[in-house]
Amino acid sequence: MSFDVHDLDAFILVGSVVTFLAILAVRMSTRAGLPSLLVYLLMGVALGESGAGIQFENYEVAHAVGFGALAVILAEGGLTTSWREMRPSIRLGVSLATLGVAVSVTVVALAGHYLLGMPWELAVLLGAVTSPTDAAAVFSVLRVVPLPKRLTGSLEAESGLNDAPTVVLVTLISTGAAAEHGVPAMVGIIAYELAIGVALGFAAGFGGAWVMRRAALPSSGLYPLAVMTLAFLAYGGATFVHGSGFAAVYVGALVLGNSELPHRAATRSFAEGLAWLAQIGLFVTLGLLLSPGRITLSTVGLAVVAGLVLTFVARPLSVLASSVAQPMPWRELSFVSWAGLRGAVPIVLTTIPLAEGVTDATRLFDLVFVMVVIYTLLTGPTLPAVARLLKVARRSEPRGLEVEAAPLERIAADLLQVFIAPTSRMHGVEVGELRLPRGASVSMVIRDGQTLVPERRTVLRHGDDLLVVTPRKLRWQTEERLRQVSERGRLAQWLVEKPPRRPPS
Repeated sequence: MSFDVHDLDAFILVGSVVTFLAILAVRMSTRAGLPSLLVYLLMGVALGESGAGIQFENYEVAHAVGFGALAVILAEGGLTTSWREMRPSIRLGVSLATLGVAVSVTVVALAGHYLLGMPWELAVLLGAVTSPTDAAAVFSVLRVVPLPKRLTGSLEAESGLNDAPTVVLVTLISTGAAAEHGVPAMVGIIAYELAIGVALGFAAGFGGAWVMRRAALPSSGLYPLAVMTLAFLAYGGATFVHGSGFAAVYVGALVLGNSELPHRAATRSFAEGLAWLAQIGLFVTLGLLLSPGRITLSTVGLAVVAGLVLTFVARPLSVLASSVAQPMPWRELSFVSWAGLRGAVPIVLTTIPLAEGVTDATRLFDLVFVMVVIYTLLTGPTLPAVARLLKVARRSEPRGLEVEAAPLERIAADLLQVFIAPTSRMHGVEVGELRLPRGASVSMVIRDGQTLVPERRTVLRHGDDLLVVTPRKLRWQTEERLRQVSERGRLAQWLVEKPPRRPPS
């Protein structure tokens, strides 16, 4: 196989133009309330055989790109998810990712066989690939919808964990191992891979955090690289021993993102940028696989019916069954049911049967592609209105406070850089009213590009950057106190008399 440098030049040119246009499209999709995946998918279709004429039918490459991109997206989701916000609703999230997936697969498979006339193998594959929610869609859409933390926590936990069992299930069915070993053995394999993935994720997260706290790296830019490398170490280690790499990378990133590591804000920003790049590459690649000429009225009709069953039957039943683990008011459960956003994950999962040569896998890919586009257009833009209709929206959430830490090794202290966002109630609070733990202090305020040394009566404003010095042993209490004031304003001094105890590590 010869390599032509002109092909590389053309690839760089086209890739740069597509990536830049995709970045610009983020603003348009965000303002419309749509996950960006729709724009990227359509860009891929426009570049494909029916548009610019690019021929791409390599399902193995698409499979590899899809899994790599999903690992990056899950790592970013874990790094940017607050464990304190997720913990109260973790039982519902785990139940949705396991029991909820099983219920959804069963309902959709029955409908696919008896209602749509599919053979059992294809019907079960349809249920398996469409049951998991999409982490990229959930993380991007729900973070701009003001919801109680227990709702966002459960939905983020579900989207971060439900990829793992469905990947195993789709692989077992596509390779014929499910029919060979039977249902009990299949359930055992899924449980084993999940357990191994979660265990190695915890090991990589806690072990990596221990090393990172003691490694004084010479450049701040190395910390984000090191953290992402640790997350992928969890993924690679889990897959090497036949565990779930997706469960490992999400759990490992979740532990790292909630550990006391230097330059956390920079790490999260770096991970967010990588996740956007992964989404662009993933969705454009999937769009290239679609041939619009294969889409018929029959395919659209089947996609509409399958989507109706998934959205209005399978999803509500799976949420209802999962609520046994953690009951919630019916309004919140109804919103969780509507917010089961499907995105790239179902399309990526269809590349597994395509790569394995399953009969009618191309038909399944086309059906799932059309279904994802239709129902993402239906559910994504309507989430804010549904939240208001069900009265689960909260205007006061989230509060804006960004904290980045840098180590001061010689004096066993940390320097916190705190940004007061436009939504923070810290605006108008005096420095003395912060009531930081003894030994912590605000050493400098940066306002409109000017620096000033604050006094107790200095009033803080939106857009200020604060430099807070705190002993390392008091860092968690100091950050928690700053967040309390950001959420409650001056009332925090009366509502919280003592700084909370640090949770056990």
